[in-house]
Amino acid sequence: MGGMELTLSQIQRLPKTDLHVHLDGSLRLATMLELAEEQHIRLPADTPEALSKVLHCGEKAESLVDYLKAFDMTLEVLQTAEALYRVAYELSEDAAAENVRYMEVRYSPMLHTRGGLRLTTVVEAVLTGLWDAQKDHGVVANVILCGIRNISPESSFEMAQLAVAYKNRGVVAFDLAGAEYDHPAKHHLRAFKLVRDNNIAVTIHAGEAYGPASIHQAIHVCGAHRIGHGCRLREDGDLLHYVNDHRIALECCPSSNVQTGAVRDLRSHPLKLYHDLGLRVTINTDNRLITDTTVSRELWLCHSQMGLDRDDIHRMIINGFKAAFLPFHQKQTMVRAVFRELSTEAQASAQPGSRPADVNA
Repeated sequence: MGGMELTLSQIQRLPKTDLHVHLDGSLRLATMLELAEEQHIRLPADTPEALSKVLHCGEKAESLVDYLKAFDMTLEVLQTAEALYRVAYELSEDAAAENVRYMEVRYSPMLHTRGGLRLTTVVEAVLTGLWDAQKDHGVVANVILCGIRNISPESSFEMAQLAVAYKNRGVVAFDLAGAEYDHPAKHHLRAFKLVRDNNIAVTIHAGEAYGPASIHQAIHVCGAHRIGHGCRLREDGDLLHYVNDHRIALECCPSSNVQTGAVRDLRSHPLKLYHDLGLRVTINTDNRLITDTTVSRELWLCHSQMGLDRDDIHRMIINGFKAAFLPFHQKQTMVRAVFRELSTEAQASAQPGSRPADVNA
């Protein structure tokens, strides 16, 4: 089975997670244009094709900071409750179309208040969109609220307070996003202390635009339970094995990492090394629009360009469910169901020596 090639359509049929997906980077182009027209906002393009070029969708950026410029445009149309509801609903709808079963959608509510929306209104609009989509399409989706490294520790603390207020009401974790270089996570320690004191999970963007010291700080100073990206973890072998031994999951986003310059190309991405060493590697989109991708496409690229076989793909899919910020028994039920489904798929395609992914790894 390990030697058998998988097609994109086969991967699309497999159950999947997306644990690292930004709401404001995952709009549909057509929706973005319609929202702009409804809100009387003038965008620099008036067709999906032209807008895609303006946003440099899927194109390599000069740096992470350059990559983040596209969000200035997407955020323009996400300043009403109706727009937030629609984009959240459509994101779940798009995920359902490729058989994503569980998703954690992250965003920073403070970036959606330019038009006067209350922070609570922002959170509830997104949650309602995800819940309605779950009823219609079956994707279980929760929210991760973000502080922004390059804004201020005070604003991050405000986002942490919001996460505490919505704990057990759809918000499952707190994240720190934004420009990583020269904006250390430890400056936002008050926010992390608040969420940890309230037993809320923490994931932090680290090791994307800065070295392994950023990952070390995220884990040992800020208390991260998962790491967003972690591309530069390979530069510190001792820390790498600590992450492995403590089952700290990595939210890998291969195409995005190439786009931001975190890695040179897909073949030089460290995720295969991490996976081969036994780390809990998960595969995610980061930004469906800006990176022009899906979870299925990311898994297919891992398979077709990075040398990961069918067994590897199955194991990374299970890793996604294991790493979910869900109550243990709910997660256990989900993992077992997905394991059975993948085992059935493996048996249907079996060759001598084939084996299903290990549910206990």
